[in-house]
Amino acid sequence: MKKLLLIAMIGMYIFAGNAWAGEHRLGFGINYWTTLDDIDVDDVDEDGFSYIPSYQYWWSEYLGVEANLEILPDWFDETAYAPQAYILFGKAIYVGAGIGMVYYDGDFNDEPFFALRAGLNLEVLPNTYLDISANYRFNDDTDLKDSDKDIDTDTVFLGAAVRFAF
Repeated sequence: MKKLLLIAMIGMYIFAGNAWAGEHRLGFGINYWTTLDDIDVDDVDEDGFSYIPSYQYWWSEYLGVEANLEILPDWFDETAYAPQAYILFGKAIYVGAGIGMVYYDGDFNDEPFFALRAGLNLEVLPNTYLDISANYRFNDDTDLKDSDKDIDTDTVFLGAAVRFAF
């Protein structure tokens, strides 16, 4: 029984070591966003900036995942938060697809948004990466507070992030 327990512990150590053998990256970014269509609602911004604490994990040099909590201070005239996750393919030039939810006015949207991304991820210093990307985000529609109609929320984001590998 002790041999079986020892073998199981060694196997878990080897498996856990391989599972976490990829590269972790933690950083911060900023995006400029703009809606693709005009929004016919008074006092609603159609563009602005967002800020993103970001975490990436790269299993290999060509496959990774990313988790963000985007902070949108002027998202349709109030602060919103958008937790999101992406799967990334590539190396210096990459593409990805993601999903997220927007939280504003004390509640999450009824439906998630989906995103497509293309970017350039460069190691500018040892273990320091500059990520320049473009995102296209879409969902069916979103209810605006104090509005009697839904809007098309297709939005383009252009941004940059600095991440540190560990």
